[in-house]
Amino acid sequence: MEILVCVILIGIVVSSEILDKTKFYVVGAGIFTGVTVALYPVSVVKTRLQVASKDTAERSAFSVIRGILKTDGIPGLYRGFGTVITGAIPARVIFLTALETTKVAAFSMVEPFKFSEPTQAAIANGIAGMTASLFAQAVFVPIDVISQKLMVQGYSGHAKYNGGLDVARKVLKSDGIRGLYRGFGLSVMTYSPSSAVWWASYGSSQRVIWRFLGQGTDLKEVAPSLSTIVAVQAAGGIIAGATASCITTPLDTIKTRLQVMGHEKRPSTRQVVKNLIADDGWKGFYRGLGPRFFSMSAWGTSMILAYEYLKRLCVKDD
Repeated sequence: MEILVCVILIGIVVSSEILDKTKFYVVGAGIFTGVTVALYPVSVVKTRLQVASKDTAERSAFSVIRGILKTDGIPGLYRGFGTVITGAIPARVIFLTALETTKVAAFSMVEPFKFSEPTQAAIANGIAGMTASLFAQAVFVPIDVISQKLMVQGYSGHAKYNGGLDVARKVLKSDGIRGLYRGFGLSVMTYSPSSAVWWASYGSSQRVIWRFLGQGTDLKEVAPSLSTIVAVQAAGGIIAGATASCITTPLDTIKTRLQVMGHEKRPSTRQVVKNLIADDGWKGFYRGLGPRFFSMSAWGTSMILAYEYLKRLCVKDD
């Protein structure tokens, strides 16, 4: 129990030796699936805003939601969900495994440098988050390409499909396997730094908040209440989501446009950038910032609370 209290207080990952791995992955898959169901519509709205043409009437999150509900009802907010949930399970397993392994090693690596606690947390969590994201991209990018095409089908001139398999078949026929990895470089450039920034911000902000509350890492201290722990973790998630979304939204907008454009257009990254500037100026790179900020904050906070709860739940009994 003392080990767990220390982990909760300072945010260091639970060592894999004290986790029930079967329970960790099975329960984790269920928890993260539930969070995905709840927050998936935000991703649909964000994606539509990012790919909207200059003449599209729906240029705000609320107008996009109204348009989807008017034409497709609630199911319209879950376009591409089946594809995402199918790919999310292996992607999450890869991500969590890499995160757990790398974070322990990263803390050991930075410890000799005698940095302050928040700095150590930022560096170690950042390295772990970036590494985990790199491993997960191999599975995630094809799922991202397919799901985003489904999210915007029939919208602002985009093609229509008969499900995820139809998208995959047409992409493979047109571009081969490369088509499913369209925007892979930008995905790595977006999600790896985003993951690094998120985990670095989360780790360091938690230490700052705990210090502000007068809590240290001494195991003899009285452990904070569960409500306090959850509040601190939630605050850390919001701060991390805000920081990551502001830094990486321009790359995410370019990546999304590259991945959903029709096969006949095949724009280059330079063309996408030029079109964004021509349509909206430099603010075009921040299309969908509101939904992305909400999405990253909500996803991040929900995921981290689920993640921390999962770790506590899956600690082996002594």
